Amino acid sequence: MLGAAGGVLLRGHGGSSRSAPVWILLLAVGGALRTQASQGSQVNLLDSRSVMGDLEWIAHPKSGWEEIGEVDENYAPIHTYQVCKVMDLNQNNWLLTSWISNEGAARIFIELKFTLRDCNSLPGGLGTCKETFNMYYFESDDEDGRNIRENQYIKIDTIAADESFTELDLGDRVMKLNTEVRDVGPLTKKGFYLAFQDVGACIALVSVRVYYKKCPSVVRNLAIFPDTITGSDSSQLLEVSGLCVNNSVTDEPPRMHCSAEGEWLVPIGKCLCQPGYEEKNGTCQVCKPGFFKASAQSPTCSKCPPHSYTHEEGSVSCLCEENYFRRESDPPSMACTRPPSAPRNAISNINETSVFLEWIPPADTGGRKDVAYNIVCKMCTAHLRQCEECGSHVRYLPLQSNLKNTSVMVVDLLAHTNYTFEIEAENGVSELSPGGRQFVSLNVTTNQAAPSPISLVKKGKIAKNSISLSWQEPDRPNGIILEYEIKYFEKDHETSYTIIKSRETEMTADGLKPASVYVFQIRARTAAGYGSFSRRFEFETSPVSVAASRDQSQIPIIAVSVTVGVILLAVVVGFLLSGRRCGYSKAKQDPEEEKMHFHNGHIKLPGVKTYIDPHTYEDPNQAVHEFAKEIDASCISIERVIGAGEFGEVCSGRSKLPGKRECPVAIKTLKVGYTEKQRREFLGEASIMGQFDHPNIIHLEGVVTKSKPVMIVTEYMENGSLDTFLKKNDGQFTVIQLVGMLRGIASGMKYLSDMGYVHRDLAARNILINSNLVCKVSDFGLSRVLEDDPEAAYTTRGGKIPIRWTAPEAIAFRKFTSASDVWSYGIVMWEVMSYGERPYWEMTNQDVIKAVEEGYRLPSPMDCPAALYQLMLDCWQKDRNSRPKFEEIVSMLDKLIRNPSSLKILVNSSNRVSNLLGEHNPLGISPYRSVGDWLEAIKMGRYTETFLENGYGSMDAVTQVTLEDLRRFGVTLVGHQKKILSSIQEMRVQLVNGMVPL
Repeated sequence: MLGAAGGVLLRGHGGSSRSAPVWILLLAVGGALRTQASQGSQVNLLDSRSVMGDLEWIAHPKSGWEEIGEVDENYAPIHTYQVCKVMDLNQNNWLLTSWISNEGAARIFIELKFTLRDCNSLPGGLGTCKETFNMYYFESDDEDGRNIRENQYIKIDTIAADESFTELDLGDRVMKLNTEVRDVGPLTKKGFYLAFQDVGACIALVSVRVYYKKCPSVVRNLAIFPDTITGSDSSQLLEVSGLCVNNSVTDEPPRMHCSAEGEWLVPIGKCLCQPGYEEKNGTCQVCKPGFFKASAQSPTCSKCPPHSYTHEEGSVSCLCEENYFRRESDPPSMACTRPPSAPRNAISNINETSVFLEWIPPADTGGRKDVAYNIVCKMCTAHLRQCEECGSHVRYLPLQSNLKNTSVMVVDLLAHTNYTFEIEAENGVSELSPGGRQFVSLNVTTNQAAPSPISLVKKGKIAKNSISLSWQEPDRPNGIILEYEIKYFEKDHETSYTIIKSRETEMTADGLKPASVYVFQIRARTAAGYGSFSRRFEFETSPVSVAASRDQSQIPIIAVSVTVGVILLAVVVGFLLSGRRCGYSKAKQDPEEEKMHFHNGHIKLPGVKTYIDPHTYEDPNQAVHEFAKEIDASCISIERVIGAGEFGEVCSGRSKLPGKRECPVAIKTLKVGYTEKQRREFLGEASIMGQFDHPNIIHLEGVVTKSKPVMIVTEYMENGSLDTFLKKNDGQFTVIQLVGMLRGIASGMKYLSDMGYVHRDLAARNILINSNLVCKVSDFGLSRVLEDDPEAAYTTRGGKIPIRWTAPEAIAFRKFTSASDVWSYGIVMWEVMSYGERPYWEMTNQDVIKAVEEGYRLPSPMDCPAALYQLMLDCWQKDRNSRPKFEEIVSMLDKLIRNPSSLKILVNSSNRVSNLLGEHNPLGISPYRSVGDWLEAIKMGRYTETFLENGYGSMDAVTQVTLEDLRRFGVTLVGHQKKILSSIQEMRVQLVNGMVPL
């Protein structure tokens, strides 16, 4: 029956009543005697509550500990031991358990549940009463240990109660059960005994549970870790190796550590599901059809990539659909791909016997990015009926096969010949597909070309003062030979030479020195220009006696002197009249022959400095030594590498020239193993730079050519290239500082333009800037000379063009002028004002070409003054004649610097957006409320004040403006004049038609 306080009144087996103290002790147990299962990682070795029969524990003396066999409300047996000999002195009561096997555990735990009477509540407050008892153990491999003496037991601890009860508690029946846990270890034998010693307490031992702890079997990281008994030390971690589950693998078995509390800690390594299987719920499950897993490292099964399939379970890869392929090097996760379609929109640009081919990538790349191109060249008959492969003499720049870019230059073709070019597109799987290369064809016919070199020169009559020569026509004249040019000079005096022009295949050179060796070279000219000079032919004049030479030498000397004087005069006059750049002029002698004399390949005029192309020198080394100072290598010390150039490393260092202070320099070096051609090209830039002397042009200190490494030494610019410098210092400069940088660049370009020189690669990356923010033009690798005619152009013979910086006419027709440099300068302005942003951003080169051709212009950079952006737009006029000259640009920037307030007007957002859309309408049919609105609409807003100051304040008055008025106003730019007058003319027409209300 249940007690009032929820306790359980235990009944003895025999039904006899116990003495009062016993009943009181058992009553204290209450309802706490239900059997509990082992918890978590605890394994019971003994639980007195769960033993159905006799515990077989032994009490000594027998009158001490007393076993009480009771049952709970479910009639389950409960083994309880009590002792309460508090009335007697010198108590020593022992209770010994039966032998307990430790099952291999080195450390065991003992849980005791008991009640204890408060000594103070006993009658008379007995002085011999105790409130503790002792617990002991003894290790033994068998059950013989029960007969040992008391002193052989090892004490575990003295057990005291946290809660004790009194007689008052019996009335209320509110008593608590004490629980104490102690551990023992390390154990070294198979089992042990426990013993409980009472020395005078009133106590009831309700239950004893003995257990050990283990880390239970678990699957972790696809590995099975077995049951593991904890170590003997409370801080010990046992390392346990796991076993991979089915269909999983590992290079090294994973490990975990079993803690003393029975917990798995510190997992190391893992197993991986083998290919074709994936991890789910701690196991490896097979990949379903339509899925695959290629390697153990892949986490899960993946769906077959596009254009592939699998119908099997456990697939490690997917098969490609028909007409789709996968290379061996392609990962299994990559989609199956196919060959690309043919290239599109192929175009050709013919330049004599060279053809520049350009195309757009295929519309369908087959799903791959490794598209490359091959060029097949065929030489065909006039009607393209029979074609054969071009010979090995044809060259392809940069490559014929495996081209990554979408253009190629084909050179050394025959003149006036029909060719078919097939541009094949291929990718990584083209070779796996029959007919996997699609191509587009172009039929071209080469133009008239310069003749090939003359291979044979024969000597004729040789006298003391003359040599007669004859030669054969070139093997490949490539057209009608118009004339021959014969160049000759006395051996070892190459800088002073004479050129004779003749329409015949023979000539006589007179006025020569007796007994002297002369070198002759001949080249032919067609309508396409001159061919290359022949190799050198050496012939010697006849000797003459000393007396004869004295008598007769005066006449030819006088004659030659007069002739040379006349020729020089004619050349100078011709130079002044024709404006040709190097004094190259025809001095007429007779219809069949012309003769000119040169020194160092050009004529110098007083006070006029003209750029001389080093390529005109027969020996480029001569140009280097003429324009660049040779520096002893011991005067140059290289300190560190700061970059890499086309031909070698770029370094910084120090220069200590005799008689000069030591100064920092930049050093370009020529890499080891160079060819003679590379050496000439490398030093060619020095031959160009050495001719310039301007504060905004990089200064050449000199060259080192007589020792290795070959070096070009220039002044050192601390801040490096302008574009990188601006990116690093975004937003850090005032507008005036930026305009100052632009003014310096324009000043340098004006100097180059005045010398008749075109840069061709003007960009912020080719501008260097020093610590004082002075900008200097550099990098003359792409540069070429211009003829003195300011409208002349240089036609390239191939090579890469910096599309984003190049004028449209230079891209389309390879025509480079100072006006094309002005276009590039406008792009540099945009780079400077946007702090080094990439022009046209991520647009492709083809998109840039198309957009510019359709009228697109870069929008104004953020917070850009309107005057500067208008100058950019002027530089980007499609008509090159409408662009400002560098002299005008310098003047305009000077005005802006002198009037900083003019830089405060910024380009508004609407203008930036409209230009972004490529809007360049002149007038249209929209009415304008004011002269300012009209001028802003046609991008000529800069002239608003000019019109108003001159009395043209209404649109009606504007329609009367003439060209003379504009010139009188100060509108001097031809392009601006044309734009304004065109708009006025259109306005007049619309006014007549009643379309524009003024």
